Amino acid sequence: MNGAQSLIRTLVRAGVDVCFANPGTSEMHFVAALDAVPEMRGVLGLFEGVVTGAADGYARIADKPAATLLHLGPGLGNGLANLHNGRRAHTPIVNVVGDHATYHKKYDAPLESDIEPVAGSVSGWVRRCDRVADVGADAAATVAASMEPPGQVATLILPADASWGEGGEVAEPLPVRTPAAPDAQAVSAIADVLRSGEPVALLIGGRACRAAGLRATSRIAHATGARAFVETFPARLERGAGLPAIERLGYFAEQAAKQLDGVTHLIVAGTGSPVSFFAYPGRPSDLVPEGARVHTLAGQGEDAVAALEALAEQVAADTAPTVAEAARPALPSGPLTRKNWAGVVGALLPEDAIIADEANTSGASLPQATAGAPRHDVLTLTGGAIGQGLPVATGAAIAAPDRPVISLEADGSAMYTISALWTQARENLDVTTVILNNNAYAVLRLEMQRVGADLSGPAAKTLLDLSSPALDFVQLAEGMGVPASRATTCEELADQLRRALAEPGPHLIEAMVPAAL
Repeated sequence: MNGAQSLIRTLVRAGVDVCFANPGTSEMHFVAALDAVPEMRGVLGLFEGVVTGAADGYARIADKPAATLLHLGPGLGNGLANLHNGRRAHTPIVNVVGDHATYHKKYDAPLESDIEPVAGSVSGWVRRCDRVADVGADAAATVAASMEPPGQVATLILPADASWGEGGEVAEPLPVRTPAAPDAQAVSAIADVLRSGEPVALLIGGRACRAAGLRATSRIAHATGARAFVETFPARLERGAGLPAIERLGYFAEQAAKQLDGVTHLIVAGTGSPVSFFAYPGRPSDLVPEGARVHTLAGQGEDAVAALEALAEQVAADTAPTVAEAARPALPSGPLTRKNWAGVVGALLPEDAIIADEANTSGASLPQATAGAPRHDVLTLTGGAIGQGLPVATGAAIAAPDRPVISLEADGSAMYTISALWTQARENLDVTTVILNNNAYAVLRLEMQRVGADLSGPAAKTLLDLSSPALDFVQLAEGMGVPASRATTCEELADQLRRALAEPGPHLIEAMVPAAL
């Protein structure tokens, strides 16, 4: 057995049976070993950002890691943005990066680079394996490290000679530490804060954004009068009829400031204290109201759901959660706008759907339109690095082949990783992509105004415009094997969305939505 075979067999034994890959010469023995280990599913991405984003989306839904296979430092660099998003989502990812053979590195070949510091910028754990005999054990350690609460990117650097050399051994899975139990004293102290009568807000994140955490949070808020919020960009948010519809903290600092206005205590569970995404002239970066105290009920590596349930038993023992009733918006009509398109999605959203949401400036009306829709999951842009939506949808569809995946994608963001459509076609994935095409980097137009930059000059306008030439997503999708259509009205979008959801395999709808600015 060579090192590559021992790597793959160890990964499979540890439950990692999907590998998203964009390999090169130094990874060819890994590729060859896939035929010897048919339990491992290899999925090709044409760009490393698709590979890493798909691994992120897969793990968010499967609750276990997938592996990546990246080619040397440049391949890792190409995948860095979506590893950043995965890091912010606390997603377990087994990130395998090939390297030159150990004896070749001293020659400083053209693709030679310093992989460790690059990997370290997005990984919670990095290890280099130079010996064939250690590959299996290091692979098992990588899987366990990726699942260290609350989850992280764990990178294994594998030189080519460690992969092709004989003498590999399969290792047994290592035990994975479970999240720390809630601290009883901390729970009691925070219960006292909630009973104090002072204005309190509760901010939840991580696993607390799923059904059990949402219900406990709603009970607490209903019984005590505390304001409840979900972190701005949750990795996975369960929503829909029968679940509490808890408001997300606003993206813009002034939105969050309004939501938290007057609060004297902020309780956080499964997330950190909120800060502004960017610095703005004359505005604070810390979103906690001045003078308010922050209380940590559960850190990001602790069991936030158990902590919320324990707190609910103390302050809301006889209180039921407030849940969204089943309700859909009426199908809108007329030309598409950046507000009404979401009503079409809300009216037609299928049961148990997964929404990969990178609608960006066009998506403000989506939460309200889908609050009473059938139960579904929403995967959001956790790290703010655009180009996540199409790859995350791809990975989610592989993790849950029996669930419909709807990818809501801004036009500019889509172009970062548009080749994910090719992978969806190759794997025949049940993903319906709706491109919100406003022919602009609309979010940047908005941000220019917010930072006080002058947008009136022609050079500045040109850098934010996507209409010269106009992008044709129908032709782009069809060129990669995905059936596609274009909608300019709500009626057209509804008709095309019905057809796409009824047919197996991937589809793309280009929704022509005017920009806000």
